[in-house]
Amino acid sequence: MNRIFLDVHALQTVPPSNLNRDDTGAPKTAIYGGVPRARVSSQAWKRAIRTYFRDEHLLDPSELGVRTKKVVELLAERITGIDPSLTAGDALRLADETVKATGLKTEVPKRKADQAKDGAPAPAPESKYLVFLSSRQLDGLARLALEGAADITTFLKDKKTKDRAREIADTRHSVDIALFGRMVADAADINVDAAVQVAHAISVHRVENESDYYTAVDDENTEEETGAGMIGTVDFNSATLYRYAALGVHQLAANLGQGLREDEPRTEPVRRAVEAFVHGFVASLPTGKINTFGHHTHPDAVVVKLRTTRPVSFVAAFEDPVRSSGGGHLREASDRLAAYIPDIERAYGDQETTLTWVLRVGPSTEKLAVLGTESDTLHSLVTAVGQAVSERLEKLPNL
Repeated sequence: MNRIFLDVHALQTVPPSNLNRDDTGAPKTAIYGGVPRARVSSQAWKRAIRTYFRDEHLLDPSELGVRTKKVVELLAERITGIDPSLTAGDALRLADETVKATGLKTEVPKRKADQAKDGAPAPAPESKYLVFLSSRQLDGLARLALEGAADITTFLKDKKTKDRAREIADTRHSVDIALFGRMVADAADINVDAAVQVAHAISVHRVENESDYYTAVDDENTEEETGAGMIGTVDFNSATLYRYAALGVHQLAANLGQGLREDEPRTEPVRRAVEAFVHGFVASLPTGKINTFGHHTHPDAVVVKLRTTRPVSFVAAFEDPVRSSGGGHLREASDRLAAYIPDIERAYGDQETTLTWVLRVGPSTEKLAVLGTESDTLHSLVTAVGQAVSERLEKLPNL
């Protein structure tokens, strides 16, 4: 079977915090096992992972993409970077026509058009929705635009040129596009199926949101001026979260296509992407209200599974919510995972084809050590997983 799946599981305790807010400003929640749980949406954590890639330099900038409505401005900057003799206006015109040739729709935002004064430069067109493009796709489109700079409208009317524009937008994807996918309603032929599925993180125990009442004092108040300059409330909770993601390594390899760099082994770009994802998933953290709560924590336990059957979440270990006996929730959560994982793998016959790595911290997670190969550091875990993925990929005949 030419399928390889990588499952990443984590237990992470966060103190009073508001990582991911709902429309009322309160921490998101969900009902699971008949009780309310703290919840952090998959979108919030995927954004944190993508930001971590960039901020921690896990990948070269050429291997990353950008998701923006300002794709015309971005492409115009690439165009003038290649040919500085072009004016900003000419570059924007070339960029706008080239973006539309890929099938994407652009428009001048009404709010900007209304704000423009007589004689002011025309505002740059924007795409009607967020567009996810890789660095190499932007470079390719910039070079295509410059080929037809003399008469871009006529140049892009040619069907072969339009086909080239679409091909550039649909090949040589960045790692983050290959991982998290791309959906374009108006140009479905350049959609990318995500290789990663990220679950909403939920607490392993019952959680009730709390509210903090705060006041702020005006520094310039005199002694006669009593009272607060402002008052307000902020909602929060604290939780031990179960986090899970499933990565289809075979889908990732298909999305990346040819190597991001020439003269490298065929499995190398996939290995780099897998290692970056595992590292980013484990170490990243949503930053909602982080200045208020400073909720900087790492997972207490990480379990990584490499399998050829299908992805398996272990969230059912916590369908019956963990109840604290005065010593927190982490120990009981770890014990449950240590018991549940072998049981479900025995029942469904996954043990023989599955490789397992464990990274854990402290005595509360001790029982998880028996599940697989223990790693002393995140770096050693990531390296071991990347090497195993490369070895399995080499055995796939049609990679």
